[in-house]
Amino acid sequence: MKLPGTYLDGFLLPVPTAKLEAYRQLAQQAAAIWLEHGALHYVEAAADDLSTEFCRSFASAADAREDETVVFAFAIFADRSARDAANAKIMADERLQALCPASNALFDSKRMAFGGFKTLVNE
Repeated sequence: MKLPGTYLDGFLLPVPTAKLEAYRQLAQQAAAIWLEHGALHYVEAAADDLSTEFCRSFASAADAREDETVVFAFAIFADRSARDAANAKIMADERLQALCPASNALFDSKRMAFGGFKTLVNE
């Protein structure tokens, strides 16, 4: 399935497995904010199979502990300028500010990785 847009923000973070359902609820609220402010698509996914022998695993990249689940998330935007405009609105949104204290209780944001990416292939 070809997804719309040419730019995406990606997130990688470890979440305590015992708090995964609470994190899912928070992520669902965050998704609504991202979509309202311009994201075309928003996904949060919990790791299911991180076994690998040929490269570094997402668990290693996220510095995940045994009692943590790695979450991989991304938001797709029309282009970089749409993403920049959306992120300005998202970060200023009072609903996101209200979610921040809850997110601090659910995961260590200092161990979260983030980046913006230009699409290379979208088939």
